[in-house]
Amino acid sequence: MPAIGITGGVATGKSTFCDCLREILPAAKFFDADRAAHELVDLPEVREELIREFGAEIFSHAGDLNRDKLRVIVFRDAAKKRALEEILHPRIRRQWSALAETHRNSSDFFFADIPLLYETGGESLCDRVVVVACSRNIQLERLLRKKSIGQREAEEMINSQMPLEEKIRRADHAVWNNGGRSVLMEQARNLVALWQL
Repeated sequence: MPAIGITGGVATGKSTFCDCLREILPAAKFFDADRAAHELVDLPEVREELIREFGAEIFSHAGDLNRDKLRVIVFRDAAKKRALEEILHPRIRRQWSALAETHRNSSDFFFADIPLLYETGGESLCDRVVVVACSRNIQLERLLRKKSIGQREAEEMINSQMPLEEKIRRADHAVWNNGGRSVLMEQARNLVALWQL
């Protein structure tokens, strides 16, 4: 079965779209790049690289990564953002590309939820790419609701990413997520029907 990349922007609904696909295709396999990144920071060698690049203050006294503090640093400093990506992205890519290759010989679908798919050149490892997109106003509203951040920081997060229009232009399929979950589910069903032809 094909390896299908799922991408989009922050708060456009990628996770919800993947949940819809899980309901339709319970045997499908999924890779979540955000979850992989969360797990990677617990590895000693990754932790050491993060401390070297960002300082020990990004970790609490208990040893937990202060993601809010790190997010502020990388969204305000392009060089620091690149440094974080250089630490995490090659490791994440190795994980999901190995899984994609394994599942190409399987009868089950494989989906890779990779927010920075195009930015990391990951589309070359996918048979198809789906972009989950929505209007900027809805994206901003969802982001403000999802994270405890201000309007300016939310806009900085959105602006730091590749424009959704560019991702849509490069994708095989675009899913428009301005409506409710039922609208997203209908689009997921239509795509699955297409892929199963």
